[in-house]
Amino acid sequence: MTAADSVAPLDLLRTMRLIREAELRLAQLFADGEVPGFIHLSVGQEGVAAGVCAALGPADTLASNHRGHGHALAKGLDLERFFLEIMGKAEGMCKGRGGSMHVADAAVGMLGANGIVGAGLPIAVGSALAHQVKKSGAVAAVFFGDGALAEGVMHESFNLASIWRLPVLFVCENNGWSEFSPTARQLAATPTALAESHKIIARSIDGNDVIAVHDAARALVAEIRSAGGPRFLECRTTRVRGHFEGDPQKYRDAVDAARSEDDPIGRLERRLATDGVPAADIKSAERDAIARVDAAVARARAGTAPTFDAALRDVYANTEARP
Repeated sequence: MTAADSVAPLDLLRTMRLIREAELRLAQLFADGEVPGFIHLSVGQEGVAAGVCAALGPADTLASNHRGHGHALAKGLDLERFFLEIMGKAEGMCKGRGGSMHVADAAVGMLGANGIVGAGLPIAVGSALAHQVKKSGAVAAVFFGDGALAEGVMHESFNLASIWRLPVLFVCENNGWSEFSPTARQLAATPTALAESHKIIARSIDGNDVIAVHDAARALVAEIRSAGGPRFLECRTTRVRGHFEGDPQKYRDAVDAARSEDDPIGRLERRLATDGVPAADIKSAERDAIARVDAAVARARAGTAPTFDAALRDVYANTEARP
């Protein structure tokens, strides 16, 4: 399996716009009581999901975290089934049972979001082991926040991946906040130093520059495929909204995504304009994303609620067909 071709900047913009519009709509749906449970949005972090996932191939696998909508959409999840799932409908890819924090679709290599901090790390390591054993040439990637670096499972995952030289890309989305606490109070070492302590080659980049993210991810994935072993990519980014929707954020000053110079969408749009891309093409990314989200939400609202008699289905493996 060869390295993925570089993705055009305008396509990266389309992916980021889709993530942004989908999450802004989810915020409204949640506020209106149409989304059950909690949701954690990645507004301001779209450049990381778009840039990294564009460097992965169809056979590559991906594990995520509680802030995983962008990862899921960038990996190719069907938008209508995505909204059906998060709105708790039976037609969702997890039949409405997974919701926001457990959305998954093995058909596109999305192993799942995860409500447990750091829990995606060993899942990705296990997937990488499977790729290695099968000699498939595929890579496993995992997104996690800076808060996960304080979890013991991080060290276990880094250590095993390094010892067995597993084909896994560790992607740390460092947004500066471990839930409600500044990251600086949580870690005794930098994210890259933690990875390097396990003899993992590590890079740190501006996560709000989607082109830089894409270039770095492509290079690291190519290294994994050719030389073997894990790689670590720290993407320094910005969590615009609260830890969860409804978070009063009394612990920090508010961040305005639209005015932020670090907004990955605004930065790429300005760059495209400077490079001579027609304004109509740039604007079409937002317009098309809104239209797609409108259609997906309409479909999800027309979906059916799961029935109580289906609650225990798929809990246990079907053993009837076994000898």
